[in-house]
Amino acid sequence: MLKEKLLEDLKNSMKNKEEIRKNTVQMVRAAILQIEKDKGIQVEDNQILEIIAKEVKTKKDALKDFEKAGREDLISQTNQEIDVLQEYLPKQLSREEIKKELEQIILQLNATTMKDMGAIMKEAKAKMGASADGKTINEVAKEIMGL
Repeated sequence: MLKEKLLEDLKNSMKNKEEIRKNTVQMVRAAILQIEKDKGIQVEDNQILEIIAKEVKTKKDALKDFEKAGREDLISQTNQEIDVLQEYLPKQLSREEIKKELEQIILQLNATTMKDMGAIMKEAKAKMGASADGKTINEVAKEIMGL
């Protein structure tokens, strides 16, 4: 279903001459097609959401470099691309919502040390999926555990 929405949005962005939206959607569709071709599978919506979340993370990382270099043109374009990508992602959880989820997971796993972090992250990503990024989950988990 998400794949069809991406195709429809691509057509609309071409008709409306929205260059950034068109290029961003094409990038996501190319990533989907690459995975389908490499693995010989049809990707599901949850896998598409993971692809989009990964692209958002990549764009945010690149944004830091553009800011250091003072490239206002690239900063503006990248922010627009991130906005387009985030339209497809589920509502992002707030730090407080992530904290509540993680507190339950940490209690459930009886986690106390840094060695437990892998299990916490695995469980948290399974529960929260694309509605929270791994970096934030990791930071909040460390805060809770006092690491």
